[in-house]
Amino acid sequence: MVTVNASIVPVVHTVCASAAFLAALIVGCKLHYIKIITNAHYTYPEEWFPSVSATIGDRYPERSIFQILIALTSFPRFLLLLGHYMINKSTPCFIVGVLRTVTCGGWVYITSTDDHDVHDVFMISYIVLTLPWDLLVIRNSEFKKSKKVLMSTFFATMFPLIYWFIQHNVYHRAGAYSIYAYFEWALIILDIGFDSLAYKDFKKLSLNLELTSSVGNWFFMFENKESLQPAAAHEIQKVIEEDSGPSAALDTTGDSDPDCDYSSGDESNGDDDFSELLEDEHAVLLSADDTELRIMLQEDEDMAYVTGTGSSLNVPAQDSMAYILINILNSLLFWTLLTSLLCMVWYFPLWYMGISGYEASILSVLAPIFLYLPAVPMVTDVYGPLFAAVIGIGAYVVDEPESRLLTASLAAGIASLTFCNTLRSIATQRATQMYTITWILGLIGSVILKMAFFSNNPLWPILNEKNGGWNKSGLAVMTLVAVFTPHVNAIHYQGVQPSTPQGTRFMTKCLVSTGFGALIFSIHQLLTDASTIIYWSWEGWNTGGSQGPLTWPYSSVTCCCMLIAALTAQKFSGNPSIPSVLLVTSTGILAAPSITGWLNYTFGGLAYVVATIWMIPTYFTKMNILRSPWVFTSAFLVYLVLILAHVWTVAYAFVPYGWLLRERIGHVLAFSTTLIALGATVGMRAHVKAQRISTRFWKNVYFIITLFLISIGAITYRLAPTGVPTPYNIEDNMITAGIWTVHFGLDNDMWSSEAQMIQLLKDMEVDVVGLLETDTQRITMGNRDLTSKMAHDLQMYADFGPGPNKHTWGCVLLSKFPIVNSTHYLMPSPVGELAPAIHATLKTYDDILVDVFVFHGGQEEDEEDRRLQSEELARIMGSTDRPSILLSYLVTEPGEGNYNNYVSEISGMYDIDPSDSDRWCQYILYKKLARTGYARVSRGTVTDTELQLGKFKVLSQEELEAYGDTIYDFELLDEDIEVEESLKFPDQYHGDGKRGHHYHVFEEPRHYQMPW
Repeated sequence: MVTVNASIVPVVHTVCASAAFLAALIVGCKLHYIKIITNAHYTYPEEWFPSVSATIGDRYPERSIFQILIALTSFPRFLLLLGHYMINKSTPCFIVGVLRTVTCGGWVYITSTDDHDVHDVFMISYIVLTLPWDLLVIRNSEFKKSKKVLMSTFFATMFPLIYWFIQHNVYHRAGAYSIYAYFEWALIILDIGFDSLAYKDFKKLSLNLELTSSVGNWFFMFENKESLQPAAAHEIQKVIEEDSGPSAALDTTGDSDPDCDYSSGDESNGDDDFSELLEDEHAVLLSADDTELRIMLQEDEDMAYVTGTGSSLNVPAQDSMAYILINILNSLLFWTLLTSLLCMVWYFPLWYMGISGYEASILSVLAPIFLYLPAVPMVTDVYGPLFAAVIGIGAYVVDEPESRLLTASLAAGIASLTFCNTLRSIATQRATQMYTITWILGLIGSVILKMAFFSNNPLWPILNEKNGGWNKSGLAVMTLVAVFTPHVNAIHYQGVQPSTPQGTRFMTKCLVSTGFGALIFSIHQLLTDASTIIYWSWEGWNTGGSQGPLTWPYSSVTCCCMLIAALTAQKFSGNPSIPSVLLVTSTGILAAPSITGWLNYTFGGLAYVVATIWMIPTYFTKMNILRSPWVFTSAFLVYLVLILAHVWTVAYAFVPYGWLLRERIGHVLAFSTTLIALGATVGMRAHVKAQRISTRFWKNVYFIITLFLISIGAITYRLAPTGVPTPYNIEDNMITAGIWTVHFGLDNDMWSSEAQMIQLLKDMEVDVVGLLETDTQRITMGNRDLTSKMAHDLQMYADFGPGPNKHTWGCVLLSKFPIVNSTHYLMPSPVGELAPAIHATLKTYDDILVDVFVFHGGQEEDEEDRRLQSEELARIMGSTDRPSILLSYLVTEPGEGNYNNYVSEISGMYDIDPSDSDRWCQYILYKKLARTGYARVSRGTVTDTELQLGKFKVLSQEELEAYGDTIYDFELLDEDIEVEESLKFPDQYHGDGKRGHHYHVFEEPRHYQMPW
């Protein structure tokens, strides 16, 4: 006879039903996305998400895949009905269940394409029958609370569902059907979720299959002591005594834990302990043979594994180096996958110039909600790290950006699920605090790794072998780590996790949850790259040096402060007063626009880093105590809301209600800090305290930190400037200047593009270049630093421009000439986006000072903004009598409108080529320099904008007076042979060029007649 616990029925039903809908959705979006989102009134981009009916019934093969999988659901479906009947003996419940199943088959197999009216009748009937079904199931269930919540949510969802259907069908509102689809899919999830909650009810049932010819016990399970046959109990006791003596009955693997409630005691009471274990009504025998015994004692959601030492592996102690390294690397993987997802999702609104629909992929981090489903915690515990590593790091093999994003989204969801499941399963506060320290070190390890690769994480799916990725090596290492993780982390189950303290109010749980979400957001925003807080304080160059720290070498200082905070963080567990005060104070300094430079970095940035890390042990302990899946899910929901708020502060022109948070990053930061401080200080203070951690653990941690410090030193040495920047054409006093809008360092195929940009700028021998759309020091751009990488590899000085707290898309100046002084501007933008500008003074040949302006104007929709910006920039350019170059993004037709403000008597600037009428965005203007050449180089796959280049000769004061305005005369040299070799642009980009770059528009560079 085969006896299986019936709780497997709702598990199989949930898996089959979920797989059917999910597979149809994935396949449909992959093969027929535009078709299944198109309805009677609109298509993409007005609509962006498919309805259930369109997904499961409109197209082959997703229709067939769905129907096959939903057919597999029928067997567990009828077993579910029979199980409920066995439990409640309610004939009406069984009849309603059968009718509901038949109506389900009606709308599943008669699709809206086959017969829309019949499909709708069956679907409405199904929804109507769901109400009595839910009520009858709940009435006879011992576990009512969760079912009531899901039932109430299901029927509450009907109201917005009907509202948005009316908006679509009656008022023909654009996008209404996609929003309706969200609620329609929510009903599917809630419906499947309700039936999955039968898991606990069905534990009291068993499924028996008896063979008449022979009998064999494959599975043997029991619910109470009467279920255990005396012979079996005798065999269990015999195996235990042979393995370790009587006391082994309750001895946990690994070293004993002083906080563990299940200690072995002395040998004399071993039989009594074993008897008590067998008398527990929740005890389950998983396997018993001559070599191994494993017993699981289950109390609700809490587990303590008791394993005989016969053939089982010894679990490493929590203070062992194996445990510390494994969890450091798992934390590093968590931050790798989380940061990569947000970095990748930015690619889509960037190309669509608005909300694309792919932003929904970030909802994958709400995966902890699945911890409510039966068997999910167990599967996650064993396979979560492996799936996260293989899918997340292996995503780089997927070429198509959309598919790569979805792959990374799945991995990030598994990573968040695994992280939350691990934290909530740890048995004791001492174990939790030890795990917390390893998690913090993993965060710091990810920051050091990024620093080594110029703020790119080499395991991200936007990197590959061609642009600096270490994906294969990372995949090999993290897969090996993932294989050992379940065994190493089995130590977490030593001891019995106490239940949530009695009297813990719902409001306290909410505050802890929201505070934890804000904490994850704050870490992600300012602590996932060592240079982010440096750029928050950067204000440009002056004659006395920089007005604040530079990324080299001060990124290393940020990392060292993080290590110091990690060493001292555990002392503040349960005592968050000092961290809260420090966090509030540092937030005020960071958010104050008048505090810049070293003061902002030291007392704002570094203090914020330390305070945030000091908060982590308190929150980890509180979340471990609460441990409910909704607490973790709510935390990640708050995290997502804060991310959107942080994006809204800059992207206000492209998002709904953007004006609410326009240029208010300080408000978002303050709100996050408030949530963190409240969640840490309010409630549960008596239940959280610092625990004594073994000396061996700290010695191993000190060793790891020593390795980190050595790594920081070696990386800092390796990243040092490799030489004094030197212009390319010193003998001719030439400056080759360029302007390029670089799309935040993501190329057209969603790969990191720094290497491609560096190669082209090297080949074109650029001395000075303005880069636009460069502020990647944000969550949705990966907290990357394009500037440092490019400046290092090109051997150039750099000015980052207005920092990430200035709400612009960013502009950068790279120069082979020393930057004597630079000033940052936020140009007038009363309506649209803030327009950043840099005014830098360069020390060029013979110490002649040349002013360079880098500017990104507003979009074409904001006419008043562009007019005001043109007037202000003209005034700034006209305020200097020095030779000048403007490298800009102006959004104007040549010779028309605001162009005549930029090129005017007020500015004193001249167009590099007035005859070039095929321009709209990028322009190069100049004054008091001799223009010798102009080229337009195609973008290749790097970005959506070309590289424009101008060659200028720096003239002495005597030469300027001698030539006068003749230096602005426009006369093209027709024959390439007339141009001096030193004044030419590189020949290799003629014709087809290299790597997709070539001279275009004019088909070749232009050179101009000089007055000498």
